[in-house]
Amino acid sequence: MKHPIKKDPYAALRIKEFNIFLLVRFALVFAWSMQFIIIEWQVYSITKDPLSLGLIGLMEIVPALSMALFAGHIVDQKEKRNLLVTCISFFSLISLGLFLLTWPKIVQDWSTNTILYCIYGLVFFGGFIRAFFGPTIFSLIALIVPKRTYPNAATWSSSTWQMASVLGPATAGVLIGVIGVHWALCFVFGLVMFSLVVLFKIKRKPILNPKIGEPVMQSLKEGIEFVFKTKAILGALTLDMVAVLFGGAVALLPIFAQDILEVGSEGFGVLRAAPAVGAFLTMLATAYLSISKNAGMKLLGAVFGFGVCIIVFGLSSIFWISVVALFFSGVTDGVSMVIRQTILQIKTPDHMRGRVSSVNSMFVGSSNELGAFESGVTAKLMGTVTAVVFGGTMTLITVITTGIVSPSFRKLDLRKDIEEHEKDD
Repeated sequence: MKHPIKKDPYAALRIKEFNIFLLVRFALVFAWSMQFIIIEWQVYSITKDPLSLGLIGLMEIVPALSMALFAGHIVDQKEKRNLLVTCISFFSLISLGLFLLTWPKIVQDWSTNTILYCIYGLVFFGGFIRAFFGPTIFSLIALIVPKRTYPNAATWSSSTWQMASVLGPATAGVLIGVIGVHWALCFVFGLVMFSLVVLFKIKRKPILNPKIGEPVMQSLKEGIEFVFKTKAILGALTLDMVAVLFGGAVALLPIFAQDILEVGSEGFGVLRAAPAVGAFLTMLATAYLSISKNAGMKLLGAVFGFGVCIIVFGLSSIFWISVVALFFSGVTDGVSMVIRQTILQIKTPDHMRGRVSSVNSMFVGSSNELGAFESGVTAKLMGTVTAVVFGGTMTLITVITTGIVSPSFRKLDLRKDIEEHEKDD
């Protein structure tokens, strides 16, 4: 049965379970982003070493990257709601552990190195859990909303992620100053438990994979081959991966806040939230304005603008100029994220969503932490400001190179694919 094609910016929001899903995702991202910011602040306060910030990213990227493909296989084989319940349960243990590690008695009795190594250990454990989060959430969306609303659902889901990313870092910065690191982590633990309770309001979903019990290696091979054969997906993931890898200046924000701009924990929260504010506002706009026409050129332009903003931020010694630069880096990143998520949702078959999302996490999600490690190392070797400018410059070079060597990506247009999904169901 064909449905009339209408541009309804609230189509996905009219589905009750999708609203519950958004609430769960908001709480999780809010808690995770708060926790990461608090850890960054605490670790740098303990060590005063830029490399220690890079190690936080490395501790998470190693298990996340090594488990990504296997996690995608498992997600495609399992029921998605209960799998997300399991992920959140383990996440709550990490949050509880970090809360206990900042308990005054433990801080007093344990050595600094012991506490630091325990923090790294919990972050490492979190990397394994994170490998399952992305594919599970990506797959669950497709089981909650009909195909014709995939682009709209992707926009609202990404917007929710960005809203939580806005409020999480800002709240973390404020709470560090008001109630301290210890009780701020207690607040994080409470959010995780809240998301776990709310998730049970979503019903269990059917498993759409017709190849249950398929050998692991054969399953992984099929997922990887699909991504590399689908040029639109491969191009978008590659471009974003390199940009995030070299543009990971946010990992160095504690240094800018404490030593360069000298704005304290509150200013740190504002700096950390600025990119997410820009991205969130952009995503809200895309719910009303289509960016599917000439999507390839728009994606190239967005990533180029992102690189320029990173360079401006690195060179700035004035707080509000730095905030504005980070804000517009978020605006350009928001365009990139919406286009990438739309490509993934409309071009990925239902039975392969876990594996394709896992490859996406390897390309893009993991590059955030790898970028944090790259930023920490380059800051140690060449200085903080030089490292940030270097990263932005590498992003510009990547965009220019991609535009020259891939004319088919420059011509990428998503309108036909979206129209076909709107007529589906």
